[in-house]
Amino acid sequence: MNMPTRFVVGITGASGSVYAIRLLQVLVKAGHETHLVVSPSGAAVIKQECGLDLDLKAPSIESLVCCTPEWSQGNPLVGRDLVTDAVTAKRLCYHRHDDYMTPIASGSFRTQAMVVCPCSGSTLSGISRAASANLIQRAADVHLKENRKLVLVPRETPLSVIQLENMHRLAASGAVILPAMPGWYHGVKSLDCLVDFVVSRILDQLEIDNSLMERWGE
Repeated sequence: MNMPTRFVVGITGASGSVYAIRLLQVLVKAGHETHLVVSPSGAAVIKQECGLDLDLKAPSIESLVCCTPEWSQGNPLVGRDLVTDAVTAKRLCYHRHDDYMTPIASGSFRTQAMVVCPCSGSTLSGISRAASANLIQRAADVHLKENRKLVLVPRETPLSVIQLENMHRLAASGAVILPAMPGWYHGVKSLDCLVDFVVSRILDQLEIDNSLMERWGE
C-alpha cells in the first residue's frame, strides 16, 4: 500500500504568517491532504499582519487560505470554491491546538511530513525538549520519533545563543531548519516573489514539484 500524500502544517506566533498561507494554497491546489493547527499566538499574528480574526474554536479556514495581503500584487493562487471543496472532502482539516485526541497526535497516523511555518522561538524550544505543550509541539515530536520529515521555518533576528542551541539540537535530531530568508537572485519584482522563494524551498523539502521561483542556472 502506498503512503498517503498527507502533510501537517502548524502556524505559530512568529512574524511571517503569509508564508504559511501561501504554503496552504499550494498544498490545496495540488490536492494534498493537509492537517492544519494554529496556536493562539499564531492567530494573533495572522490578525495583526493579515487583518483576519480567526476563532480558533471554529475558524473559517476558507477565509484563511484565500486571504490575500493588501501589499500583494499577485492573484490569489486558489479560489474559495476550491478551498471549500477541500474542506468538505476532508483534504483540508483543522485541529484545535489543545486537542490531543486528534489523529496527528499519534505516530500510528501516517504522514509524509510536517512544516511549522512560521516557527516561533518558544515553539522551537518546546519541540527541542519534547515538551508537547500544545498539539503543534506534540505533532512535531511525533514526526521526530517516527523519523519523518520535520521542517521548521523560524523568522527572527538576531538569534540568541539559546535559540541557536535549540536549532542545533533539532537539526541533530533530524529536523530541517529552514529560516525564512528569501534570496534576491531570482529576478525579484514584488514582495510576492520573496514570499514564493521561501515557500518554494519548503516545497522542495516536501518533494513537491513547483515553479514558484526561478531556479539558479535554469
